[in-house]
Amino acid sequence: MRIPLTGIAVARRAWLSQATRLIALALFLLPVACYPSRAGAERLKDLADVQGVRGNALVGYGLVVGLDGTGDQTTQTPFTTQAIASMLSQLGVTLAPGKDLQLKNVAAVMVTAQLPAFAQPGQTLDVTVSSLGNAKSLRGGTLLLTTLKGPDGQAYALAQGSIAVGGAGASSGGSKTQINTLNAGRIPNGATVERGVPTLIADNGYFTLELRDSDFGVARQVADALNHKFGEATASAQDARTVRVRAPASPNERVAFLADLENVELETVAPAAKVIVNARTGSIVMNQNVTLAECAVAHGNLTVTIQNTPTVSQPAPFSGGQTVVVPNTQIDVKQENNALSALPGGAKLTDVVRVLNTLGATPSDLIAILQAMRAAGALRAELEVI
Repeated sequence: MRIPLTGIAVARRAWLSQATRLIALALFLLPVACYPSRAGAERLKDLADVQGVRGNALVGYGLVVGLDGTGDQTTQTPFTTQAIASMLSQLGVTLAPGKDLQLKNVAAVMVTAQLPAFAQPGQTLDVTVSSLGNAKSLRGGTLLLTTLKGPDGQAYALAQGSIAVGGAGASSGGSKTQINTLNAGRIPNGATVERGVPTLIADNGYFTLELRDSDFGVARQVADALNHKFGEATASAQDARTVRVRAPASPNERVAFLADLENVELETVAPAAKVIVNARTGSIVMNQNVTLAECAVAHGNLTVTIQNTPTVSQPAPFSGGQTVVVPNTQIDVKQENNALSALPGGAKLTDVVRVLNTLGATPSDLIAILQAMRAAGALRAELEVI
């Protein structure tokens, strides 16, 4: 039997239900209130590297075999035949003196790899194999055992394996089609480390942090953040790129300290105003701090058109003359007389882009305009041409 609720009981039940919802909402928002969002923060590991923790380049010379007639033309690449003879002699095969090898299934290659920091013997590396001679393709080839050496001439890894080539091509009857390159490929885990490189990260009890971009403000901010988290006199900025940090005594404490150090968050610092110009491709990239002062620009395009129409001069019959081709060249030069345009100053990146777009210039023309603006002092940014 169900007992009906009185008015007081109904009100009490509604109050309890509302209170329960408010408590649940407060518990949901509690982590947000306790851990505020750091939208403008960056981790220290994204801004700096520990000095000494870096990779080392390795290189080696080897042979790729098993090609389907796309190897080196040995008459034009004598180093390929020399390498083959040297390899066969090490395997107990002696070639007759003066023997001219005509092979099409072998290619001389350069093998490169990157030995990471803290690499130990037995660790595998990815290697890149690139043709050194005039091989048409390395597709389907196998790299023979190749020693990879460092700048000091010591062997640090051994590479061998089947090459994975990302390109494809076909030819027939003088026609040829190709996608990507066929003369380079990779061997995943194709090299085995035989010797490690000692990595020293603490010199006389101190780490050195190297900022990826030189900035006095960022260096000071890094030192202040580390001193605030780990105690005073922990870090000191040496210059615009390096920060010296006191290291713990034991190796285990150093690893834990570096793990915490890399996750220290810093407020984002506005970078210096810079415009990057690629003169080869006509690409222009600028950051948000670029501003433009008021200036006037006159822009005109010079167009030169050269048209060559050959005509045939036919002599009269029985005149003894010869039929010759006479060039008929026409040259037309046009220059647009654009008036001097007054450009208002822009305080934001969007304003700068809008102002430059009013000129109607191509990227190659904008490069010349930006250089002239920088020389005149109207472009408030560093102009870097790459």
